[in-house]
Amino acid sequence: MLSYQHAFHAGNLADVHKHAALASALAYLTQKPKALSYIETHAGRALYDLSGAEAQKTGEAAQGITKILDLLPTENPYRQTIEAIRTEHGPNAYPGSPLIARHLLRDTDSLHLAELHPQEHAALRQNIRARNTHIHQQDGYELAVSLTPPDPRRGLCLIDPSWEVKSDYITLPKTVQTLAKKWNVGIIMIWYPILTDAPHLPMLRSLEQDHPDGLRHEVRFPPARDGHRMIGSGLFTVNPPWGLEAELQHLTKTLFSKLKP
Repeated sequence: MLSYQHAFHAGNLADVHKHAALASALAYLTQKPKALSYIETHAGRALYDLSGAEAQKTGEAAQGITKILDLLPTENPYRQTIEAIRTEHGPNAYPGSPLIARHLLRDTDSLHLAELHPQEHAALRQNIRARNTHIHQQDGYELAVSLTPPDPRRGLCLIDPSWEVKSDYITLPKTVQTLAKKWNVGIIMIWYPILTDAPHLPMLRSLEQDHPDGLRHEVRFPPARDGHRMIGSGLFTVNPPWGLEAELQHLTKTLFSKLKP
C-alpha cells in the first residue's frame, strides 16, 4: 500500500479528468461566502515536477496536461490554478488535488489531508503550509469517517486511492455509505481508473445501488504505452453540485472526444 508514488503519473489524462472536475466543483462552492470543509483521503505530495525523472520515465504528462492545457478556456478554474502554481513554482510544476483545493479555497475554509506514505507525507507537509490545512499521516478512510460530519458542515470529500490494494474496491463503497449517512449534505467525489479487465464494475454497482442520485461520468483514452492497463477514468459523485454534470459533459466534448481509445 505504501509503494505507490503519484509522481510517475502526475498530469496524465486521468488527472486532467479528476482535477478539472474538482476545480469546477470548488469554484462553484466558493461563490457563496459560507465556509467549507475539504477532506482528502489519499493526498500525495500535492506538488509535482513534470520535468522530473518520474514524469519523464512514463511520459504520461506529455500525453495529458501538456497537450490539453492550452485547449482549456482561459477562465477555466483548473487552467487558472495550474497557471498560478506555475507562476510561483516554475513552468514544469503541476498541482495535485490538495494544492488545487488549497488554491481555490479561502482562509475561512478548513482542509484535512491524509497521506500514509512517509516520504509523500513529509513532502506534503513541505508543500502546503497554512493555518487552515491539517495534514494527517493516517488511513484516509478512517480519517474521513472520524471527521464527519465536519465543521463547517458544507463541503466536499475527495476519495482517490491508488487502487493498487484490491481491497479498495470493497472498502470504498462501504466507507462512502457510512460517510453519506453521517454527512447527508456532503459532496463525496470518488475517482477510479478504468482498466482493461474492468475491476471497478462491481464497486460501481454498489455505489449506484446505495446512491441512485449520484453522478457517474467516465472518459476513455488510449493507453499511455504498450501494455498499460488504464484505458479511461471515472468519477462518481454523491450530492453533485449544480453545474458539475454540464461541465463534465463539456469537458468530454471539447477534450476527450478527440482522443481515440
